[in-house]
Amino acid sequence: MTRVLHIVTACCLMMAVLPVASLSAQQLLTPELSRKLALENNKQMAFAAGNSEKAAYEVKTHRVNFLPRITATGNYLLTTASLEKTIPSFYLPTYVPDAGGQLIPNILTTVDGVPLFREYAFFPGMELSLKPNNTYVAGLRLEQPIYMGGKITAAYRMARIGEEMAQLHEVKTRAEVILQADEAYWTYVETLELEKTACAYSELVAHLQRDVENGFNAGMIPRNDLLKVQVKMNESELQLMKAQHGVRLARMNLCHVIGLPLNSEVVVESAPESPAMGEVPLPDLDARPEYVLLSKQIALKGMQADLVKSDFLPRVGIAGNMSYVNGLELNGSKLLDNTTFSAVISVSIPLFHWGEGRNKVHGAESEKRMAELQRDELVEKMNLEIEQALQAYNESEARVMLTSRSLGQAEENLRESRDRYETGLETLSGLLEAQTMWQQAHAEQVRARSAARISETRYLKAAGRL
Repeated sequence: MTRVLHIVTACCLMMAVLPVASLSAQQLLTPELSRKLALENNKQMAFAAGNSEKAAYEVKTHRVNFLPRITATGNYLLTTASLEKTIPSFYLPTYVPDAGGQLIPNILTTVDGVPLFREYAFFPGMELSLKPNNTYVAGLRLEQPIYMGGKITAAYRMARIGEEMAQLHEVKTRAEVILQADEAYWTYVETLELEKTACAYSELVAHLQRDVENGFNAGMIPRNDLLKVQVKMNESELQLMKAQHGVRLARMNLCHVIGLPLNSEVVVESAPESPAMGEVPLPDLDARPEYVLLSKQIALKGMQADLVKSDFLPRVGIAGNMSYVNGLELNGSKLLDNTTFSAVISVSIPLFHWGEGRNKVHGAESEKRMAELQRDELVEKMNLEIEQALQAYNESEARVMLTSRSLGQAEENLRESRDRYETGLETLSGLLEAQTMWQQAHAEQVRARSAARISETRYLKAAGRL
């Protein structure tokens, strides 16, 4: 058994030399560091953070709808058009005051019903020329909504809920990225340990092959035993090659998750340890972002119903205008050169829309009820997920304990088989079987420890404790 331990140690040192030499200045990649790198570099986190930032700007956009809007306007008219008009000359009747001071027609007589005046005033006629060219208007307009049926308030509250949902989605993505980082990290550690196990097993078979070849050359061992060892040697080489390929793929996947170039060399812990969670924390559904997201979705549907109602309620707004007008010449004299102010109060009252508003409100309320049903269904699924994750974690702990016991028994069995084989009390087939059992027990223990660490993270995520 001492020889086996020496072989395992030698394989571990030999396989650790190459990456350490190339990463002499690189920090050891721990599970905590891999999580940190994944959260900093993972594209899913960047996308979720971008959504949160966008939602924050949406809130600011809707907030300004409560404030008055000020608009500057300006118009300038450049045209060759003009209005030319000639007023012909004519006579105008005259009026004289009576005893009371009132003006009465100054009539001399009436001929066939047509009055003839004592005096007439002569209008000589005139030319009119109206030119709008170079006329301009500049002004400021202020608009303030007073009551819009609750539309502005509902839209603002919906934006606030959207911001909270974006932040919850970021929390949800964070937990998913941590789980991905842990799975990638411990899978890579597992493949490294399996490669070491395959290397140690290959060395055991190679050592046995040398002993059998020496015995065969001395005529003490039949050729059949030599062929059995050679078959096992071929199998061990194939297992070692598969393990090396698994290491390469697991390393590339880990680099992808934590945001490093795919061909980067990383140095990780030597072996996965058993979970150290201690007392299993109780689940908290209210801490699950998925549950809170659906609760926010229900509130959002309620705000949508209020938003629909606002389209069919009265609206009141006020606007003020201050403008300066200059231009419009009449016979060479400027007619407009002054500042004006005006105010407008606008009231809009919907009267009859053939039930359109009522139907839209009922539709929005139906969506809210469907969201409530989705939340109730999700609660059942989350409870089932928590129970499954807890059971998987408990099974992983039991698996670690049983595989550790099996490994100890396999090591003892290999030691006894080796001693018995050297004294001629054990067949070659029995020794080969003992070596295979040791290799399988060692590999199962590595897989059990890695699965336990991943099961721990999965339970914490399902329980809302990650």
